[in-house]
Amino acid sequence: MSRILTIARRELRSYVDQPTAYVLVVAFLGITLFLAFRTMYATSVATLRPMFDLLPVLFAVFVPAATMRSLAEERRGKTLDWLMAQPITEGELVVGKFLGNWTFVLLALAGTLPTAVGVLVVSEADRGIVVAQYLGGSLLAAQLTALGLWASAITRNQITAFIVASALSVTLFLIGLPIVQIGLPPTVAGAVAQLSLVSHFENVARGVVDLRDVLYFVSTTALFLALAWGAVSSERLSPEGAEFRRLRVGVLTAAAVVLVLNLVGSRVRGRVDLTRNDLYTLSAGTRELLRGLDDLVQIELYASAELPSEVQLQLRDVRDLLADMRRTSNGQLLVRDFDPAADEEVAQRAAELGIGPVEFNVLRDDNFEVRQGWYGLAVTYADESEVTPLIQRTDDLEFRLASQIYRMTTTERATVAFLGGFGAKTLGQMPGLRESLADRYELTTVDLAGDSTGALDPDSTRVLVVGGATEPLDSLAQARVEAYVERGGATLLLLEPIVLNSQSPMPIPASSGLETLVEERGVTVAEGLVLDLASSERVSLGRQGMFNVIAPYPLWPVVRPSDDHAITNGLNSMTLGWATALEIGPAAAGVSPLWSTSDNGALQPVTAPIFPDQDWIFDEEDFATRTVAAAVLPEDGDERGRMIVVGDASFVEPTFLQSNPENRLFLANAIDWLAQDEALIGIRSKNRTPPALVFESDGTRNLLKWGNLVGVPLLFVLVGFARVTGRRRRAEARWREVVS
Repeated sequence: MSRILTIARRELRSYVDQPTAYVLVVAFLGITLFLAFRTMYATSVATLRPMFDLLPVLFAVFVPAATMRSLAEERRGKTLDWLMAQPITEGELVVGKFLGNWTFVLLALAGTLPTAVGVLVVSEADRGIVVAQYLGGSLLAAQLTALGLWASAITRNQITAFIVASALSVTLFLIGLPIVQIGLPPTVAGAVAQLSLVSHFENVARGVVDLRDVLYFVSTTALFLALAWGAVSSERLSPEGAEFRRLRVGVLTAAAVVLVLNLVGSRVRGRVDLTRNDLYTLSAGTRELLRGLDDLVQIELYASAELPSEVQLQLRDVRDLLADMRRTSNGQLLVRDFDPAADEEVAQRAAELGIGPVEFNVLRDDNFEVRQGWYGLAVTYADESEVTPLIQRTDDLEFRLASQIYRMTTTERATVAFLGGFGAKTLGQMPGLRESLADRYELTTVDLAGDSTGALDPDSTRVLVVGGATEPLDSLAQARVEAYVERGGATLLLLEPIVLNSQSPMPIPASSGLETLVEERGVTVAEGLVLDLASSERVSLGRQGMFNVIAPYPLWPVVRPSDDHAITNGLNSMTLGWATALEIGPAAAGVSPLWSTSDNGALQPVTAPIFPDQDWIFDEEDFATRTVAAAVLPEDGDERGRMIVVGDASFVEPTFLQSNPENRLFLANAIDWLAQDEALIGIRSKNRTPPALVFESDGTRNLLKWGNLVGVPLLFVLVGFARVTGRRRRAEARWREVVS
């Protein structure tokens, strides 16, 4: 081992003492950080994914350029024979060279760590995902370093080694892309996709360390090291000798073993979920639901073997999820996997359930052909079935399956009533909410005006939703709502502070008349509209010449969770439109803020203009964190029901749901919490969307960007200058030491 480390140190020293190495590192960091910051700042999303999405392509050039001289230069300069004359083996030489080169590549990758640390400091980015991304980058670096070392071992020319290594690295990247996969037979495409670095690297970079992906990188790294060892060992062997033949057979056997491991290894189970909220692990609510099953539930997956490669990769996640659910259910969940394309009876069964084939293209003889395949599933319990004809996404699949099982195995369903009239939004004006709740609740509309209905009964109506009433409730309706709350009824109160006037840019103040009900719980509705100059949605200002101008609109703030509450757990942000602020009194017991602006939140008068392109000028003392939503939990002895107050009702409209799907998740979570049915909140809130990248000041924003984009490469330049210029001084010192 000491000889291997000696070779590794010698190899690393050969890099850090040469100016070429620093040129490579600075070029790599400059391109990587420039493209990463450009994407992060343009999208305002706190994620390093833009940088790591580029890493395979950049490494395909950078790593071969770094490793091309490792053995080729030794062979060209006749120093390889001198090395092999030393008391070291070919294996020790190859492993030592690999460790030295890998360390150099990791040092270059470490130059991006300040960017990662900065993003984590200024945002709520997931630390577990960042750790997984750097682990994936290290595994990718090991694989491509071993490949580059092998390319350097088979030639005396550095340029040839670079071309061979780059070509193979790019090939491993390209064979995983849909544009290449579509031209292959589906069976072959699936096998080739298993050998591509794209899918394995992306799986690790999302935050999950899967044994199959680790197996891929470790085995391919070992294969290329074995090939490099074979190339070095063949130097001293006769091509006609038995030892050379044994070497060749051994290397070919190693290649075959690696190929089989990666094709068969797709069935291996075992993973570590590093994400903050265990996004890829069954939630506690799902486990509780499955362990409580007292009768058999069956899930039938209908998936053709000849599906496009991008679907095959998604199918792996589906099968992993179903396997986890089956193991958790104590035998009460039966999972069956069918291929309708291979069995007519299975295809007929799928058709009876409503699962039909879908069409997709393959490229044959330079022409697109249309093929058919099945990709759906059905949940069956007793005589009931819930069918998903086509699995289009997997990020919410756990919630949908758990909801279906919950609905079919639970007989009691609470009632959620939506206030009708008074300008309030109806259930039909809240897109997607019916689909989110209808499998567990009876959804209805109640009209409280005049003598149209009697008193609301908390025993029959679990939750009352007042969705942005813009007209004051009459006295009888207000009395009914207050009586409902006093008797323990739960209420979701969405306030609408203004009504937009199509004839004038000046908004009209609005009120529901329920503000006093909120004040009795310790929450005061502020006068004015909330704006946030640091965190807001971007809107189009229209075309100016040939360009469409996009700018932040502070009156549409992007708010963040205020506290660690069950309703907002797992959610990153919510987008509001023309909201009012809530002020929580110091003696308000049981009140928890849910959503707040950044420190740059302010209030503007309700009657002020709301033009997106106006100047937003405020004094520094006007800025503060503004609470826009709060939850009220009654204390012991208080018979009043739970309440959630949100200073906006526009966030449920399609405009805001399209820009931020978490708006709907919050609304559904709020109703579950009010109904005290919190088992599925944690499942629904598994949000894989990265949080917003919000800066409290332009100084912080510029420091993060230019400190990394300029400062980090400059640091490498300074270290390189000191190291290279001091090389002669260190050599003379070592010579004097030897002479003495």
